[in-house]
Amino acid sequence: MELPFVESYKIKMVEPLRRSTRAERETWIKAAHYNLFNLRSEQVFIDLLTDSGTGAMSDRQWAAMMMGDESYAGASSYYNLKAAIQNILGFDYFLPTHQGRAAENVLFSVLIKEGDIIPGNSHFDTTKGHIEFRKAMALDCTIDEASDTQKELPFKGNMCLNKLANALSEHHEKIPFVLITITNNTAGGQPVSMECIRNVRALADKYKKPVVVDAARFAENAYFIKTREKGFEHKTIKEIVKEMFSYADAMTMSSKKDAIVNIGGFVAMRHKDWFDKASVFNIMFEGYVTYGGMSGRDMNAVAVGLDEGTEFDYLETRIKQVAYLGEQLDKYGIPYQRPAGGHAIFVDAKKLLSKVPREEFQAQTLGVELYLEAGIRGVEIGAILADRDPLTRENRYPELEMLRLAIPRRTYTNNHIDLIAAALKNVYDRCDTITHGYKIVKEAPIMRHFTVELAPVDS
Repeated sequence: MELPFVESYKIKMVEPLRRSTRAERETWIKAAHYNLFNLRSEQVFIDLLTDSGTGAMSDRQWAAMMMGDESYAGASSYYNLKAAIQNILGFDYFLPTHQGRAAENVLFSVLIKEGDIIPGNSHFDTTKGHIEFRKAMALDCTIDEASDTQKELPFKGNMCLNKLANALSEHHEKIPFVLITITNNTAGGQPVSMECIRNVRALADKYKKPVVVDAARFAENAYFIKTREKGFEHKTIKEIVKEMFSYADAMTMSSKKDAIVNIGGFVAMRHKDWFDKASVFNIMFEGYVTYGGMSGRDMNAVAVGLDEGTEFDYLETRIKQVAYLGEQLDKYGIPYQRPAGGHAIFVDAKKLLSKVPREEFQAQTLGVELYLEAGIRGVEIGAILADRDPLTRENRYPELEMLRLAIPRRTYTNNHIDLIAAALKNVYDRCDTITHGYKIVKEAPIMRHFTVELAPVDS
């Protein structure tokens, strides 16, 4: 008989989880103003808020941390990370930062000015926030098919080349660079094909525009290229990664994702003049150029994580667990962004809670219901995250209204996944009775979803 697929690791340390009662959860979520970010970690049983910094590091990473060099300048840990970035990603210049949004802040301080337009295949929350904070515009050029959650496409995160070409033709004087996000988080953790990356590079070259990659989940993207794109089936993940980044002038990285660490990030680039300009901002915002907001031990862990995170066996285990959750939801007929993405399942809240008005935030409502059901915390990827239009201050309502269930790396077993699916089924079974959601009572002027306060809408 065929042997079943099993994880490519064994468990060496565990952390206890506490089960809570529904009455406790009702009290806690009310005190949190119905914002799942405001919950304390001990009030959550299975935490799927994010896969950013929430995974389990390996024995090699922990060993590397013990060898961390904490010198303020010129630490050996910096040069370990520099070598890993050169060897695996192919960039000669880099600046360490404390996480991905800091990397965006440093690079965008060099590249973006007021009035600019940044075309890309969706811009996630911090990316859009950093663009709009600078009074520039994030122009979404994702393919239209990404908004149909039930349509099966191998590379649903792709840039629409026609949209990009039109943007470059019409606004080329206002476009400082083209942004590619791999994988496309906003569209459901969907990958971008190598063919698309090449074509984006060619279009950018036509208008003499650089290409920047938001690379938080680059290794997962490479896995999908290997398993779905013709001509790459016999290439290693590292070979695919090298080719992906060969089409980029720079990248921003949240190491908390595909480098499998709890904190850290970096900017990597090809151009010495970009490095020199960015170094000034890195020193202002983060720290000296050879530590930039990171400890030596953390830089060592990132260096090892970049190596481990670009190995096929690890990626296969990671991505198949996400797919397994999708398979369980298929059994119950629960709609989600298909096919299953690289780091999360994005449940289609618009379809599940069709009786809840969009103004009452369907995905947030679904997230609260799932938490009340079983203590499972996801995150809204919908109208609250989409924020307000910077000019009109009206709420933006995106095509996709989804609850993201992000799976931490090497953290939960498939027994946990089964519980997640069963809890969602229980919510699904009573979704016709859920007719009202939430209203905003307090919000920040930008990136409001992190700290927004909500109240139930009276029935």
